[in-house]
Amino acid sequence: MSLPVLVSLGLLGLLVLTLAAIGLLQVTRGTPVSRVVHTGDRDDAVAASDATFAQTVSLIVHTRLLPDNDVEVLANGDETYPRLWADLEGARRSISLQLYYCRPGRMADQLQQVLTERARAGVEVRFLYDAFGGQDLPQKYFAPMRQAGVTIAAFRPLRPSSLQKAQHRSHVRVVVVDGRVGYTGGFGVDDKWFGDGRTKGQWRDTNARCEGPAALQFQAAFGAAWAEATGELLIGDRLYPPELLEALGPPARGDSAGASDACLTGLLYATPAIGSTTAERLLTASIAAARRTLHITNSYFAPDDDVRRLLTDAARRGVDVRILTPAPEQTDVKTMYYAGRARYEELLAGGVRLYEYQPTMIHAKTVVADGVWSSVGTMNLDNRALALNDESTLIVRSEAIAARLEALFADDLRHAHEITLETFRKRPWTSKLLENAAHVTSRMI
Repeated sequence: MSLPVLVSLGLLGLLVLTLAAIGLLQVTRGTPVSRVVHTGDRDDAVAASDATFAQTVSLIVHTRLLPDNDVEVLANGDETYPRLWADLEGARRSISLQLYYCRPGRMADQLQQVLTERARAGVEVRFLYDAFGGQDLPQKYFAPMRQAGVTIAAFRPLRPSSLQKAQHRSHVRVVVVDGRVGYTGGFGVDDKWFGDGRTKGQWRDTNARCEGPAALQFQAAFGAAWAEATGELLIGDRLYPPELLEALGPPARGDSAGASDACLTGLLYATPAIGSTTAERLLTASIAAARRTLHITNSYFAPDDDVRRLLTDAARRGVDVRILTPAPEQTDVKTMYYAGRARYEELLAGGVRLYEYQPTMIHAKTVVADGVWSSVGTMNLDNRALALNDESTLIVRSEAIAARLEALFADDLRHAHEITLETFRKRPWTSKLLENAAHVTSRMI
């Protein structure tokens, strides 16, 4: 073989290896924030209870926090779906629905019936489902809806021509009715979301309903994903009611600097980025802002080194940090469970208290800091949520909403087992082996 051929083959091999390395780094990348630095004169200005903290967060995560919204926290299917079906059935102008996880069953049939009926009544209905999370829905499921006038699209279909997007899923749950009411949370279309969250097979989840100007942010989030999936950028008063747009007005001091009991609300629509993501900035700022309590419920808990350090730093400065996750018998993703446990000892030694929910799978994703600052949505504490996925999370500065979430958290702890450092250190070597093996793959799970 001649020298030029050998050189050409060598260069080709180097190119292939380089592209493979770039691809691997792309699908395993993390996020860069390692600490939150206070540079001001007032320490309370970075506390969750201070009104200026809400202003700061709204800027760093590009989400305006708005007053004059009616926010409801809905626990489990028993509270969520009767409210959701009623809103959908009452739609008069438009329904925008974006969901990650969808499977056939009684719930899917009920959704099909509602959307079909509303489309026949002249309502503009659009349904966007993630091509991976909704792959179990057969095309015949969509046929009656399409015939009735529902417009349906798959988000990022799995094709050879779009493999660069395969790792980036839309984990978003957003439902918007008439541009006035928005829903987000951990819910999906599957019968396991029906029920009370205490019975095996009936998932424990937390969702939020928002009525008011912030519903426009739900609509905008849906619109961004719809534009990618279909090439259509949606505008118009069926989706963005003029009176709500007028109510927004220019950014005002009252939006984020009201009284301590003011309810300020915004939807964070987080998308992947090369560097720091808005999801990461919301999480790290919220942890750093806690001064008294930080209570987190999370279904897939495998935080990276930096987030674990922020959590233990909070505990060491006197914050009551408690984290509730699924029990091993209940979780639906064992690999994620073991990946998170691989670093439990570090958290426990740092003063973080860890609990595992026993009755069923707990799928909620909530954060409450100091009884005033809360988030409810789709964001897990893993690399996929912070670096790779599209996510939707409602941010709320409200003592009333925080109190509701704290009550749910306290009730959940009565059905949970606390993990102690002494007991955890005595776990069998087989568990440690599984944990360390899972931790190696935690950035891609």
